[in-house]
Amino acid sequence: MHTELNKVVTALQEFYSREGFLFEKDVGERALTHRFAVHLERQFPSWSVDCDFDRLGERTLHLPHGSIISTDDHLGKSIYPDIVVHNREIPKNLLAVEIRKASNHQPLAHDQHKLRALTDPHVWFAYWMGALLVLERKSVTSAEIYVGGAPDRTLSAWFHDRLKQAGLTTH
Repeated sequence: MHTELNKVVTALQEFYSREGFLFEKDVGERALTHRFAVHLERQFPSWSVDCDFDRLGERTLHLPHGSIISTDDHLGKSIYPDIVVHNREIPKNLLAVEIRKASNHQPLAHDQHKLRALTDPHVWFAYWMGALLVLERKSVTSAEIYVGGAPDRTLSAWFHDRLKQAGLTTH
């Protein structure tokens, strides 16, 4: 997992070094997400990197019945991760990423619930790991890593240290 998360750190370094204009103009989260996905894709050349991807092979990603997790579509059935690193044809799901602007005052609960569901090994579309990244103009203000359907405190602390070493966080 450290290898994959180091690739996320490298993508964040490239993102911040090249995409300052987006923060200066205060663009929306979707624009930030797309541009971060471009940099992430360079780090995972043998994988597909997609935004708002709602498929597992030929099937639409749906939450399990009885789930309390909120969703993004008007019918409340599909789930749309911000960015995924995966294999499209033969479903193999490596990483799901949720991006938030630090200025977004909505509760983090929606993104946290989504990552719990996306990494839950009991759900058929589970990703090996998930990352919640809260971004401000010059740094990452918060980051959580999810494994096995829950935040992984040890991996999150390791990732935070890597971000700090890379000069990507001030906290």
